[in-house]
Amino acid sequence: MSTSTDFEYKPQTGTGRIANFVDTRMGMSPMVKEFGRKIFPDHWSFMFGEVALYTFVILLLSGTFLALWFEPSMAALEYEGSYVPMQGVEMSAAYASSLDISFDIRGGLFLRQIHHWSALVFAAAVSVHMLRVFFTGAFRRPRELNWLVGVALFLLAIVAGFTGYSLPDDVLSGNGLRIADAILKAMPIVGAYMSMFLFGGEFPGHDIIARLYILHVLVIPAIILMLIVIHLFMVVVHKHTQFPGPGRTENNVVGFPVGPIYAAKAGGFFFIVFGIMALMAGTTTINAIWNYGPYDPSPVQAGSQPDWYMGFTDGAVRLMPGTWPINWEWTFWGMTIPMNVLLPMAPLAVLFGLMAAWPWIERWVTKDDREHHILDRPRNAPFRTAMGAAGVTFYTVQLVAASGDLIATHFQLAVNDVLYWLRALYFLGPILAFAITRRICLALQRKDREIVLHGRETGRVQQLPHGEFIEVHEPLDEYKRYRLVNMPDYQVEPAQPNAKGKITRTEKTRERVSRFFFEDRVAPVTPAELEAAHHHHEADALTTGSQDRELVR
Repeated sequence: MSTSTDFEYKPQTGTGRIANFVDTRMGMSPMVKEFGRKIFPDHWSFMFGEVALYTFVILLLSGTFLALWFEPSMAALEYEGSYVPMQGVEMSAAYASSLDISFDIRGGLFLRQIHHWSALVFAAAVSVHMLRVFFTGAFRRPRELNWLVGVALFLLAIVAGFTGYSLPDDVLSGNGLRIADAILKAMPIVGAYMSMFLFGGEFPGHDIIARLYILHVLVIPAIILMLIVIHLFMVVVHKHTQFPGPGRTENNVVGFPVGPIYAAKAGGFFFIVFGIMALMAGTTTINAIWNYGPYDPSPVQAGSQPDWYMGFTDGAVRLMPGTWPINWEWTFWGMTIPMNVLLPMAPLAVLFGLMAAWPWIERWVTKDDREHHILDRPRNAPFRTAMGAAGVTFYTVQLVAASGDLIATHFQLAVNDVLYWLRALYFLGPILAFAITRRICLALQRKDREIVLHGRETGRVQQLPHGEFIEVHEPLDEYKRYRLVNMPDYQVEPAQPNAKGKITRTEKTRERVSRFFFEDRVAPVTPAELEAAHHHHEADALTTGSQDRELVR
């Protein structure tokens, strides 16, 4: 009797039999087939997201090794390890285990440094990847939620780094915790309670290292991993964005399939990233905790600097005046609120809030609710690019301020003069960056328009038969021309009346914001202008060609 098993596929190799066994039990082949045929575009700027993913994998691998040896305890003990300068010094178990990993565990220092370098690169890759998404408009519909996932990943990368470098319980990490304690206590009413809850008593308490350890190795990595899965799932569902070019539309994706081409490239790129991290860890010392000593609330190390992704918080506090022009310690209903600590945090909260809400702000201003799968060139969205440059400048000024004392000592400047200049840049820098970036974008648009209509300058000057001198322009090829003419034509959207025929105050506000966005603009090349320019190029070619033939005679 014939059964369905008579026609069952029988693999000939061991690997094939294992794969067939798993597939027949779990039904993986349809998913693998569907995902393997997904097309991903190829562009160098897309690699920053891959670097973030690969460095996170390296962080998980190296962090697992470190977790096996690290002791998250603040219990006091006397160091008896192999690092001679510290022998006999009283320290916490956390600091002692960090020294043991560095000097007594084979490969421990290498793994510590590859973990720290990967954390720095992970935060940098996430930041640059988000900037690429912002400047190219990849956050627009249907990817608004994915943009929020990216904002959450950026904030979690900062928190993960802070909880990580606080674990060794050395002087440098303790100073960072002291700043965090000050920020918590600056919050009205609940600040002191939050500090007591986090530290398990008065600072530094006895529980903070154990609690940070759970956050760093369990809670935060789990949330980051979940958000990465959600992010990649949305990328697959919405399909990847692509830059404009011939054959690329809002309804297709031009690139390579995941299997086998993209998977092979991604695998090779992972090992390149891993190799670079290993090279940095093996040749460049970072976070040499043995030079700082165990944490003691009394000393403060001169020249202490946080990791770069936390520098903006430290810089914001340093820029805040102490008692000028008024006393910043305000008293309400018997409560003293240190505004010189709390106030610098408010603009940072506004910055991250604007960053998270930007997709909806731009959609509200432009009234553009279409799906977008083609990216913008940053120059073709001058206001968005200028706002991004202003935000980056605002962030950078505070990051530089965190090193204001080192700038003063290295360049032999007065530290107060450095702070005065940075305070001026804190307010003027974003405004200047916005104005200059917007002017540059508009100038580049005008240049692109001229190149499309008149061709590329060749540097050759020819004399026509009637004596006129002309510069010979070379027409663009179709790919470059398509890239230059394919740009959005955003214009000022006038206020629209509602169903009752009334223009609301909100709509009037939207019109004013739209005018600020798009009143100063460069119109894209129209098909009629392009056709006229094409005929002009043909006439120039005939004139130049006839002149060349005349010269040959």
